[in-house]
Amino acid sequence: MALPCLCPRHMRLALRVSGYATLSGASRPQEKSGEPVFQYVGEHRKPTHKVFVWGFSFTGALGIPSFVVPDSGRKKPRRYQYTPYRLETAEQISSAACGYGFTLMASSTKDVTKLWGVGLNKDSQLGFQRTQHKKSYDYVLEPSPVALPLSQPQQTRVVQVSCGRAHSLVLTDQEGVFSMGNNAYGQCGRKIIDDELYSGSHIIYKIKGFSSRVVQVACGQDHSLFLTDTGKVFSCGWGADGQTGLGHLDISSSPVEVGGELVGVDVQQISTYGDCSLAVSRDGRLFGWGNSEYRQLALATESTQMNSPRHLPLKGCGKVVQAACGGTQVAVLNEKGEVFVWGYGILGKGPNLSESSYPERIPPTLFGRSEFNPSVAVVKIRCGLSHFAAVTDRGELFVWGKNIRGCLGIGKKDDQFFPWRVTVPGQVVDVACGVDHMVALAKSLL
Repeated sequence: MALPCLCPRHMRLALRVSGYATLSGASRPQEKSGEPVFQYVGEHRKPTHKVFVWGFSFTGALGIPSFVVPDSGRKKPRRYQYTPYRLETAEQISSAACGYGFTLMASSTKDVTKLWGVGLNKDSQLGFQRTQHKKSYDYVLEPSPVALPLSQPQQTRVVQVSCGRAHSLVLTDQEGVFSMGNNAYGQCGRKIIDDELYSGSHIIYKIKGFSSRVVQVACGQDHSLFLTDTGKVFSCGWGADGQTGLGHLDISSSPVEVGGELVGVDVQQISTYGDCSLAVSRDGRLFGWGNSEYRQLALATESTQMNSPRHLPLKGCGKVVQAACGGTQVAVLNEKGEVFVWGYGILGKGPNLSESSYPERIPPTLFGRSEFNPSVAVVKIRCGLSHFAAVTDRGELFVWGKNIRGCLGIGKKDDQFFPWRVTVPGQVVDVACGVDHMVALAKSLL
């Protein structure tokens, strides 16, 4: 059958009808010569917020029960999820953190239920998950509420969560910081109890001892960092590598203000995940302490450990606005949206670069910058134990590093030597990295 011939005016109209919706910042079609404009989404419609998970599922950390225990006899367990999978949540999730085989998610709601946990719970890192026999589950397969001992539960919001190897921190806006899980080294900020059975203790502890309000928390492997609204850093926990930054290698079971070269410095951000710790000052300087076996702190020391903060002189990096560190690697983000990496592992500049003592700039073109999109910039960087993640101002997520059990979410098992865009159906707002799984918070495009 012959196709009808369209005049230019009808062709323009046909193209407009078959057009696709654009992001909120994009230009809208203009009415010309009386032609209709077809609008498929209301102007005042708010985007929906979604949670996506991927990686290793058998700890329950992804929150999808059917991956571990199939809901049909014809289905097989799914040990690995290689691409982002939608996790249905009752509330809008505003903060998420990935521990070693478990996940915490929080909503900024004032409802009584505002915190959920999933995955490993053998050390009560997810609080008390009651069974029918008044015991606590060792594994939690779907997001389950964590009851915080709040004095005003309907006035207090959860601001941020953070997870370590087997402990968790929960930051609220009005009632301080709460800790859960293993406290063998004082990482929960409370007195160490000899032979404490963490699977049965179920303690959710309100940490005391800060000079002012805490505005950020960060869990290392077995230590904890806290940032106050006056720019001071406090720490507690395991200090054998100097990761607490308290000038010694001992355990500290209560928060102590970190000194060294941080004295008098106004800190705006802290980061840790393994045994190395970083702090970014408000004027754009980077400070570090802890483990440096993999050259993470080589800019300030030749030693493999540093028990007190030192300034890391970054040449050619500009003003630093954000830092992230994993088990062996470090990344910083400058005010231009450029990413620099160093340390040991897959650093993001190809298979020939596996170790560096000084910052290596990752070309912005690898994050989508081009002559057609010259202003693309990275706005957030994150580190898992052995991989990196970056979120751009366009809401795109890029990952690279060791693809342990499919934790990169790129649809394959192979390691990724350059930043690779993860296909997430939405604009990524934030991301959390663990050892072998990840969680992304996104909002719909329409």
